[in-house]
Amino acid sequence: MALPIIFAHRGASGYYPENTMLAFTKAVEMGATGIETDVHMTKDGKLVLIHDHSLERTCGVRGLIKDFYLEEIKQMDAGSWMDEDYKGERVPTLDELFAFVKQLDLVINLELKSGVVLYPEIEKRVGEAIRAHDMTERVIISSFNHYSLVELKRLAPEIPIGLLYNEALFEPWHYAKSIGASALHPIHYAVLPEFVRAAKREGIAYYPFTVNDRNEMKCLLQSGVSGIITDYPDRLADLLKEKSELCRPCSPEI
Repeated sequence: MALPIIFAHRGASGYYPENTMLAFTKAVEMGATGIETDVHMTKDGKLVLIHDHSLERTCGVRGLIKDFYLEEIKQMDAGSWMDEDYKGERVPTLDELFAFVKQLDLVINLELKSGVVLYPEIEKRVGEAIRAHDMTERVIISSFNHYSLVELKRLAPEIPIGLLYNEALFEPWHYAKSIGASALHPIHYAVLPEFVRAAKREGIAYYPFTVNDRNEMKCLLQSGVSGIITDYPDRLADLLKEKSELCRPCSPEI
């Protein structure tokens, strides 16, 4: 049975500036088997990886991503907000991330940030990028905007989608199946073992977010989730290694 996926939330964001190539690279070094990141669209229609709709928190520039060209955003410092040691880190593009993971065995969870700002045709552009990089088998698209997910599924039915939500929905696995989703991405406290079991019977995976406490990781692993989204991929990697060692069959005595 496959091990649960270690999704590094915005990369190894507990240690490095979120959604930068440094955070993604370090996450892989820490044992991440998946990367979770956020997709926005610039004024000239380019896909960039950053969490907020505004550039102010992580780049120190007032204004929305939709109002800047990619060339302008690429000049901004996306690292020193966290520490001066990371000055010069840039906002990456989706193409850059795909190029980085091309030779790696990773799953990419792309969150479409299409709620506050309704980016025209972002679903179409993301689907085209996934196909162009031959990443269909290695991505899952999530969003709090489920209309956006349905639109992406209409345009690219072969690309898996997962439902992000912040509350305890009633039997969400049935809702997921009704719109063609293959996974649920709930906030961690909306997960119970019986929910995970029921979803598995329907072929739906659970990927809770954002889980940083080791004991909570243990409880979720015991419940049978298919992966965990965390700011600290090394913590989850260590737990899975311990679990693997405990389950290893004993060698027969000679």
